[in-house]
Amino acid sequence: MQYTPTPIAWTPPVAPLGVSVASLREAFASVPDPRRGQGRRFALPAILTLAVAAILADHLSEQAIAEWGADQDPAVKRALGVPKGVAPHQTTIQRLFRRLDPARLAAALTAYFDPPAAPGARPRGSQGVAVDGKAQRGRLPFAAHAGCPVHALTASCHDRGVVLAHEEIRGDAEKAEAELTAAPRLRARLDWRGRVLTGDALFCQRHLCTQVLAAGGDYLLVVKENQPTLHEDLRLLLDPPADHAAPLPLLDRREVATADKGHGRVERRHLVASTDLNAYLDWPGVAQVFRLERTWRERGQDKRAVHYGITSLPAATADAPRLLAHRRGHWSIENALHHVKDVTLGEDRSLVHLGSGPTIMAQLRDTALGLLRRAGPRRIAARLRHHARHPEAVLPLLGLPLP
Repeated sequence: MQYTPTPIAWTPPVAPLGVSVASLREAFASVPDPRRGQGRRFALPAILTLAVAAILADHLSEQAIAEWGADQDPAVKRALGVPKGVAPHQTTIQRLFRRLDPARLAAALTAYFDPPAAPGARPRGSQGVAVDGKAQRGRLPFAAHAGCPVHALTASCHDRGVVLAHEEIRGDAEKAEAELTAAPRLRARLDWRGRVLTGDALFCQRHLCTQVLAAGGDYLLVVKENQPTLHEDLRLLLDPPADHAAPLPLLDRREVATADKGHGRVERRHLVASTDLNAYLDWPGVAQVFRLERTWRERGQDKRAVHYGITSLPAATADAPRLLAHRRGHWSIENALHHVKDVTLGEDRSLVHLGSGPTIMAQLRDTALGLLRRAGPRRIAARLRHHARHPEAVLPLLGLPLP
């Protein structure tokens, strides 16, 4: 068994995530403007670019965006696309965001952050893409009478920390059912060649796995009781009961163990992978199954969790350490995206709830965070405060020249 005293830090052999040569403002030009041409004072790309710039400068609400824009000197305004020196008012921003098409904005951002890759640029299984749903607590009180979407489904790149696709969830369906309905639309937005879909047990569905495989990708998913037969098969193979008559040893057993210390606790992980069930399981493209055991001590108590999973990645492509790296990488969507949006970018505190406004603001937060991740700073809050003191520093992040 391989043992490493520190977390596995696997760097996939893939070129850095590409970005189109155009500036963000030019990328926004593909979004249709819902306003009438008569009396239109500010171009749509300029308003969206100004909004992202304000968020990067720690101005997080529609009112704060308008105030930040009004406070900038004429040179910064010209760089952002506001040539006359007068920034858009809060009411202009609110009315525009309520009417803007979130799907068209999401498509423009996907094209900007995830341009088409050349054939063979991503080897098989080299890049993990986490898919997970998220609710905005600030919208919950208005959901019943305003009809605003409270939940959204997001695809985020493990190693880059960039949101690749965003799909709002509308309707009155239960959250899990609504996420499954939106998942095929989100999947269709991305080029899956060389990528691995990671998700929790909700997304362990035959149709979704089949679609990802058909698109040239792979999957690595947790299996729980929502797939009872599959879950029981994995449990009997990897954790046979004590009263089971002479359980057969695994013909293929590959494992890895890691230990790391952080946040006041030591956590150990032990992953066992096997191909013994490949010929038995009736599941699209399954190539390996695995068991992941986590043990840790928290507040003086020992804790343990065991999860089972399946993947379409063959053993020759993904050994046990790489499977563990993909599984751990999935949590980047919670720790590096959802948590930062809620705590640092104030998404849960936002009360915007009319029309498309909340979804547009969520996508602009994704954009600002993606630009920061691409630039490299790890301390997001500190970088926002720096931009608040030096507003011209946001222009290079947007692909705009310094005045």
